[in-house]
Amino acid sequence: MKQAKREYSFWFFVGSQELYGEESLKNVADHAKAIVASLNKSGELPYPLVLKPTLITAQSIHQHFSEAGADPDCAGIITWMHTFSPAKMWIAGLKANTKPLMHLHTQFNREIPYDDIDMDFMNDNQSAHGGREYAHIVTRMGVVRKVVAGHWDDPAVKRRVASWMRTAVGIVESRHLRVMRVADNMRDVAVTEGDKVEAQLKFGWQVDYWPVNQLAEAVGAVSKADTDRLVEEYYARYDVILDGRDPKEFKKHVAVQAQMELGFERFLQEKGYHAIVTHFDDLGALKQMPGLAIQRLMEKGYGFGAEGDWKTAALVRLMKLMTRDIKGAKGTSMLEDYTYNLAPGKEGILQAHMLEICPTLAQNKPAIRCEHLLMGGKEDPARLVFTSKTGPGVAVSLVDMGTRFRMIIAEVDCKANDKPMPKLPVATVFWTPRPDFATGVESWILAGGAHHTAFSYDLTSEQMADWAEHMGVEALVIGEGTTIKGFKQEMMLGQAFYR
Repeated sequence: MKQAKREYSFWFFVGSQELYGEESLKNVADHAKAIVASLNKSGELPYPLVLKPTLITAQSIHQHFSEAGADPDCAGIITWMHTFSPAKMWIAGLKANTKPLMHLHTQFNREIPYDDIDMDFMNDNQSAHGGREYAHIVTRMGVVRKVVAGHWDDPAVKRRVASWMRTAVGIVESRHLRVMRVADNMRDVAVTEGDKVEAQLKFGWQVDYWPVNQLAEAVGAVSKADTDRLVEEYYARYDVILDGRDPKEFKKHVAVQAQMELGFERFLQEKGYHAIVTHFDDLGALKQMPGLAIQRLMEKGYGFGAEGDWKTAALVRLMKLMTRDIKGAKGTSMLEDYTYNLAPGKEGILQAHMLEICPTLAQNKPAIRCEHLLMGGKEDPARLVFTSKTGPGVAVSLVDMGTRFRMIIAEVDCKANDKPMPKLPVATVFWTPRPDFATGVESWILAGGAHHTAFSYDLTSEQMADWAEHMGVEALVIGEGTTIKGFKQEMMLGQAFYR
């Protein structure tokens, strides 16, 4: 079962005024219609653009912003000043706006028509003029927005618009995200703690506690027939590594995870939650630590965080929504920094967790293994094991600094393991942080980044930084061009600004 998907769209607002007459306004409308039709037809945008009538009065501007705010399917607004649009007209509308906002600073024509240009053309095509007037008032009002400049038909501009649309969906979805905590934070651990009330005020996240035995009751209510059907699906979809175990006994352990997957998902759907947190110290009546069950839930789009880490669970959920329906998507998951490889020229960090890494990251067909787990004191849990895809990605950590939140975003390069690890019964990812191992690791440490991250092959540091900016939290990006000196200066500026 997959979670219901909202059919989002984005509204396209074009600014002008009546100064240049009806023919000019007709040209504006025709140009806007052509641009929106072309962008929708291009196949680049993940969500459709909806063209609204040309906005030429303060009343119509306010009305359209208000209507966008009332429409749950509108995920954002893209504005374009075709001609000169006096910006005082936009104040009331911008004050009423509740949606993510982009200023697309473009113009209809790509080149200046040198042989034919006259004042009529200049009056009709003055985005360079009108865009600055509009931008001034948006900046003066302190409205957060994304600015994309360039010709609307350039592939790079289309990609940036498409990329921001995914960020905007993450912003909108954040406002009603609900995380189920099945256990509290791991004892004495600092970095996974956080102010849940402030998170709801800042991000919109509702983070609630539920006793583990209520989930255990939901698991126990799953029928044997439903469990057996899911087990057969597992065996058809994944390889099985018995490690010398009796096949019947092995299958019983797998069935426990199948029953948990079904019970957990039904409970989450019934209670209206989008992410879940578990902890090995609080398993109650559950027979095993949730492993394969959680992996499968993440694959379906649920967020997950381990040992009470609700911040990572929420981020994983949002990042999965932001990457939904990407063609050729490579995967998104929770990960944890485990151990280093410090051999010269081969430096990197082995990422894993006890059990719960999303199989969307897998390079090849995952396999089910059933191994003893020191933590939890329960039956040996079944889990999916695999090695990850290679390529660039981003690892994101949201930490509570005591008086504010900070987001740390690391650009990383995932690489193939030098050798197999046959004795390690967990999924793994191996990466090297940018710009190099030492700078990347030292910057992360200086920033206070967590050992848990929300990781994705399919998002960029720009997208995640845009999300943080809209939420009003500090975003520190570690990537190409990062230096320790510059990074320290950036942290000092953030400390002064984000108080």
